[in-house]
Amino acid sequence: MTGDRIALLGGTPSIERSAHRPWPEVTEDERRAVGRVLDRGVLSGCSAPETVGFEEEFAKFVGAKHALLTHCGTSALHLAVASLGIGAGDHVVVPAYSFVATPLSVLHAGAIPIFADVDRETGLLDPALAEAALTSRTRAVMPVHVHGCPADMGALGRLAEKRGFDLVEDAAQAHGATFDGRPVGAIGRTGAFSLQSSKNLSAGEGGIFVTNDSALADKANRLRNFGQDVYYSERSAFDAVRPLDGGRSLESLSIGWMYRGNELMAAFARAQLARLADATARARANADRLAKALCALPGVAVAGGPAGASSVHHKFRVSLDPKAAGVGLSARALRDVTRKALHAEGVEVVLWQTASLPAQSTFQHRKGFGTGFPWSADPETDFAAIYAPERFPNTQHLLDSSVVLFSQSCPLIAQTAGMVDRYAEAFARVWRHRGDLEQWARREGIADAAAE
Repeated sequence: MTGDRIALLGGTPSIERSAHRPWPEVTEDERRAVGRVLDRGVLSGCSAPETVGFEEEFAKFVGAKHALLTHCGTSALHLAVASLGIGAGDHVVVPAYSFVATPLSVLHAGAIPIFADVDRETGLLDPALAEAALTSRTRAVMPVHVHGCPADMGALGRLAEKRGFDLVEDAAQAHGATFDGRPVGAIGRTGAFSLQSSKNLSAGEGGIFVTNDSALADKANRLRNFGQDVYYSERSAFDAVRPLDGGRSLESLSIGWMYRGNELMAAFARAQLARLADATARARANADRLAKALCALPGVAVAGGPAGASSVHHKFRVSLDPKAAGVGLSARALRDVTRKALHAEGVEVVLWQTASLPAQSTFQHRKGFGTGFPWSADPETDFAAIYAPERFPNTQHLLDSSVVLFSQSCPLIAQTAGMVDRYAEAFARVWRHRGDLEQWARREGIADAAAE
């Protein structure tokens, strides 16, 4: 009998991996929706019925006047930047903690990302540090509603009004999240969401640009259609017999891209959107349930968010404090050994990121489009200095001292309350043996396995 011995040390795992529910959930609703597209035979077009229907429904869902379907979240975020006329030599402040699509969308517009450190507990853009990162070239600040938790849009909105820049919301992970009761995404001038497979609203791939500004919606629509003379507000009549034909000019009036989505994507997303409110309510209840259990353990914390923020818990990050836990390991060593122990128990546990965005090679080497552009458009700024990883200690602390429960394939939103309870039990089981984990880490030579 192994008793309470943890799986890493020879015990029986707490959870069978096959018991997890994968995401997205595919039901008869999605099959009927996709079948509807195939039966119709119309697979694409910015005026095609599924695309238009989804854009209207999503705009209503997030309280925006306009929504545009794109082929991925990064293209939607690029449109959010480019529609504002941000370009060569302009600066956009972005958090040092996010997925790389955030600063890449700025580079795609020919502008330069300026990183600001985040709150060390939540990973959200710190308004005070964002203000400190502003320059004479700043055109916008891009808060990221990371892990589905809204950034402090109140403080950032006041700062934007005071300093005269635009807010571009990266809401890729935050479908249905709210700040002061308002859905995120359309609080700023422009915003963007992702429909990638792991997202709470999924279509495999895809993105959505949103805004309340009709002129920006028209500009974004032209940019996603090769820079051609098309208008969001004056869509051509849809012809089901000749869906690919139309009378508009094909002349490109400016640089643009082919960023449109497609009908299969839109139909699938519409079916998912119809169930999203219920799924989000379950995810919130399960997140609260798990947070309550884990925060009862010494040295374990689950961050909340700023006052007024309501998260949709796309990811569930758990922080570990070696001193409070009474463990003589560094934060990083405790993180690594805890991850191994939880994984052995059958828990889906990942790191997601291990370094700040400015530490990534793209920003350390700054080759850009081959000639150093767009950084070369601002020769006065010492980017090697302002991108130095040590300038973002809060981001690195967060990454060194925390793990993310659940995974891209099996996120929290897909799981039952019963599975969440089993996660709490597995974590508690591992934590009761954290002294054994310390000994195991030292025997195995886990990096940084020395008391800080």
